[in-house]
Parts: sequence; structure tokens; C-alpha cells
Amino acid sequence: MDHNTSILPDPVPINMSRLSIHSSLLTYSPQPQQTIFAPGLLLLIPRKKTGVLDDIRAASWVDAMKASSPPPKKLSIDANKDQESSDVDVAYQTWMLNYPSALTSFEQITHFAKGKRLALFLDYDGTLSPIVDNPDLAFMSKDMRSAVKEVAQHFPTAIISGRSRDKVYEFVGLTELYYAGSHGMDIMSPVKGSAFNGHPNCIKLTDKQGKEAVLFQPASEFLPMIDEVFTSLVESTEDIKGATVENNKFCVSVHYRNVDENDWRTVAQRVHDILKEYPRLRLSHGRKVLEVRPVIDWNKGKAVEFLLDSLGLSDCDDVLPIYVGDDRTDEDAFKVLREGNRGYGIFVSAVPKESHAFFSLKDPSEVMKFLEALVTWKSSSLKIN
Repeated sequence: MDHNTSILPDPVPINMSRLSIHSSLLTYSPQPQQTIFAPGLLLLIPRKKTGVLDDIRAASWVDAMKASSPPPKKLSIDANKDQESSDVDVAYQTWMLNYPSALTSFEQITHFAKGKRLALFLDYDGTLSPIVDNPDLAFMSKDMRSAVKEVAQHFPTAIISGRSRDKVYEFVGLTELYYAGSHGMDIMSPVKGSAFNGHPNCIKLTDKQGKEAVLFQPASEFLPMIDEVFTSLVESTEDIKGATVENNKFCVSVHYRNVDENDWRTVAQRVHDILKEYPRLRLSHGRKVLEVRPVIDWNKGKAVEFLLDSLGLSDCDDVLPIYVGDDRTDEDAFKVLREGNRGYGIFVSAVPKESHAFFSLKDPSEVMKFLEALVTWKSSSLKIN
């Protein structure tokens, strides 16, 4: 194969849409067929609508909350337990025919990557750290931090998260990386003399150690509005047991992971009541989280394009971007890489889900193995050359 071609090979022969789960998996699909929302759909905030229509909209939000937050599968403790477990395993293995493991397909990935410059993009929660009940305790392991540090020594590496940039940096603590918080609406360059210079919506800053950095913030005008909504949401949900509200600077996350499902409608109604007064904000769904964001044409996919352009890696035949993520907000990045035949998306999931990704990994432990394998491959390539 000509390694200089810009067209990516599909990892497996496909006789059906890569974006549809095989019909045999419908029993195990985490997204009920009756849901009225497609994966990744952003819900528009209603404007000046009250009464029955508001009730319908709030109820629709609850349906979307359930669809995007499937409960963990509980195996029965009777004689059918082994059969249920076997069925789940078969479903996942069948799903992997469309989304093969990035570990078992590693030789194929590196075969295409030979002679190319890799750029690595990583989500945080559920990718570098496990999903936990308390978002403030989503720490990555020392081994994972070491793996990320080593891979960043070989390839340009960015973390793109829905969290605030400061929070992700606090969790990771590595200066070698690019950090994109708030779904890419707050991007920081790790080096002085950043390639961001010259872009609109950029600001320079100096940290406490005197190191300079450059920030790109396309939604900076929304900061006062976001702060206002955050305060209102905290006050509105404080009596709902288990509900927490997180200010991610350019977006606000309302977590309902620890809220009784009977109270999800209350959460949706409280959020709805506040956001109907803010037509310039929109709502999207993550895993047991409602996320409020500015209505601008920006997402994780746009952040990937911006970073590639800033690094001088855009529109180059010898560049292979790889994006690893576990949430529907990562689908925007997967789409960018797939639609442009530019790189590989790797979806982190232990259950069958539809995705625009090429490959899959089961959990953060497999992500760490993949990063370590990249370092080993690159080190071996350098020795040969």
C-alpha cells in the first residue's frame, strides 16, 4: 500500500452502514428505539413558551436523559445468569465487527501510520479516568499519567474535555500538553510563542511561575451569562438530593448521576425553567449530565480542526490524527476525522453503541495499553531509523 495516500482504509469489510448497530444487538442497545432524540442531537431551548408545551418539552428532556444514561446491566442471580452474561458478550463481540479493538488492530493502525506524523487527541472522563459518582474525584492513575506524559514526548497531544480547562489541568498536571476545556471553547497552548498567535479571540497570559501561554476562547462574550446561569442552577437544584452543578467556565454541567430516577423530571423542569429565558444558550446530553452551552458553531470537532491548523498539521497527507473518547460529545471529533478521511476515531465503551469512530477500546485500562503501545512503536521506529 502507498503510505503517502491520504485515504484511510476501512478496518473491516462493511456490508452495512458503519453507523448502525446490527439488528441482533437491539436487545442490548443502550439507547431505546422509542427515544425521540438522535445520538448527539443538541436540544434547542424553547423561547417564551409556557404551560402544556413546557410540560411536554420537559418530559422530552427526561426521555433524552434516560436514553443518554442507560442503567448498568444487572445480571439475574438465578440459573439464567450464565446465559445472560454469554448473550451480552456475544452482543459486544458482534458489535466489535464494526468497531474492532484498537489493540488487536494495532498493527494495521501503525502500518498506515508509518512515515506519517501522528497527532493525538484525548477525552478525559471515561477515557483517561474512570467514570465516578463524584466528578471532583475523577482522578487519573499514576500509571496513566506516566503513559500520557510519554506519548506527549513523541506526538503533539491534546486533551479535549467538557470540563473547565483549569479543572482538567489540575487533574492531569502535565505541561507538555494542549488543553481544551469546555468542549474546546477554552484552548491553551503549552509553549511560549504559540501557533495560536494571529488568531482572533486569543489572549496571552503569564502563570505564577512566569511562563507565558496563549489562550483561544471563541465564546468569551458568554462568560457573564454562563456565570449568571450557573448561580441560578445551583440555587434551583439545591433541594434535589444528589444533584450537583459544575461551572466549566464556558459551559455549565448539571450532574444527575446520584439523583433518584424518580426525580429526573424535577431536574429537567428546573433546568428548563431557567434556560427558557436564555435563547443564546442550548442544552446537550452526556452520560447522566445536562450540559448548557453557548449557541455558537463550535464543538470538539471544531477544536480538533483548530489545533491541527494551529500546529501546521492541517491539509497534510503525511499527518494522521487519532482521537480517543467515550461520550456522544466526542462524536463531533469522530465525524471530522471520518468525513475528511483524515484520521482514526477510537470509541471507548464496554457496551454496544452507535458511533462515527473506526475502532474501539473497552475502558481506560485499554486506553493506557494503547498509549503505551504507541510509545513502544515510535521508540522502535526511531531505533531502526
